[in-house]
Amino acid sequence: MTALRPERDSGTAGDQGSSYGQPYGDSGAFGGGRYEEYAVGEEDRPPLRDDETVALRIPDPPAPRTAAGTGSAGGGPVGGGRAARRKAAKRRHGRRGAPRDLTPEEEAEQAPKAPLSRVEARRQARARKPGAAVVASRAIGEIFITTGVLMLLFVTYQLWWTNVRAHAQANQAASNLQDDWANGKRSPGSFEPGQGFALLHIPKLDVVVPIAEGISSKKVLDRGMVGHYAEDGLKTAMPDAKTGNFGLAGHRNTHGEPFRYINKLEPGDPIVVETQDKYFVYKMASILPVTSPSNVSVLDPVPKQSGFKGPGRYITLTTCTPEFTSKYRMIVWGKMVEERPRSKGKPDALVS
Repeated sequence: MTALRPERDSGTAGDQGSSYGQPYGDSGAFGGGRYEEYAVGEEDRPPLRDDETVALRIPDPPAPRTAAGTGSAGGGPVGGGRAARRKAAKRRHGRRGAPRDLTPEEEAEQAPKAPLSRVEARRQARARKPGAAVVASRAIGEIFITTGVLMLLFVTYQLWWTNVRAHAQANQAASNLQDDWANGKRSPGSFEPGQGFALLHIPKLDVVVPIAEGISSKKVLDRGMVGHYAEDGLKTAMPDAKTGNFGLAGHRNTHGEPFRYINKLEPGDPIVVETQDKYFVYKMASILPVTSPSNVSVLDPVPKQSGFKGPGRYITLTTCTPEFTSKYRMIVWGKMVEERPRSKGKPDALVS
């Protein structure tokens, strides 16, 4: 065991040199004597553990630094702060601390690269450029995308914006017409092309739309109004005529689409034409679902396919069919059943 004993007063420097301890001085804590550490039977027991001795010792020499100054040659502590130590740990053990071998690609990336020659640099630059087929495919793709966007905008314009604009124009025309009637600025008679002169009411379809002279797309139909057939060769009677056929045309789709649902009319449904001084009430009589656009006989004073047998006061509504096309025409006929002065108030068809 290890013990402490007082050093001999007559000891020499050689005796002290064989001791593990150091002199504490003449006035030590153990009665003024000097003590040294000695070993008993050291040849018979193993050396002491570091934590079991109280002797002083020379510290271990520091680990040699690497050339970069960021760690030891044997994987010791890494200097340079927390970030540098984290990067060094990732290089040694991977992202999660598990040792891993570098792949050939990683080794190739980490290996120093020699500068490229001018010829090799040009070759690699040419290789990075897209070929003619790639450029052509990109151009075609951009053309298709642009075309699709333009088509979408056109469809939106046709199906939505034309209705918004036409409804606003038709409502303004109807308001102006009623103001003129109230102020006595209009009188029954002949009208200029594009001039509004009456209002068409279809109560079942909740339609109230101005009637203008002529069937011009730009002046009448595309402005959300319905047009009176008044051109040479297609001229039809006015509502106040004693006999005849009052022919009207209107859009079924787009531009206000006032005749969108006239196919839902049934015999007996009222159709009312309002003028400055009278109401003309018609009852729906028959429908021709499909006919050729060149079949102008539907506007005759007595249309042959209408079911009417003789002269009378009739109304004809014409529009396109099928929907969203103008390939054929749909025809709806009606017969007048009442002529009512405005002074007597609205007819029952507009009151109920």
